[in-house]
Amino acid sequence: MFEWLVFLLLLILVGYIVAKLTLMVLKWLAVNTVVGLILVGLLNFLGIVHIDLTLANLLIIAVGGVVGVFIVILMSLF
Repeated sequence: MFEWLVFLLLLILVGYIVAKLTLMVLKWLAVNTVVGLILVGLLNFLGIVHIDLTLANLLIIAVGGVVGVFIVILMSLF
């Protein structure tokens, strides 16, 4: 009986840690995406570059953030 209680407590602890880490990663991706999209919108609005927002570009911007924006700019130049 005691083993099951310890197992359940450890299972709850692992579930909590996994959920917390998942939410941290999702928050990081959301912040990167918003910052990257604001930067792309600003650059497009000012006429510095013209970047089409395709699915591939959005994924690069979401994962890379500001660095992803510069990667997409370099890809659009060549």
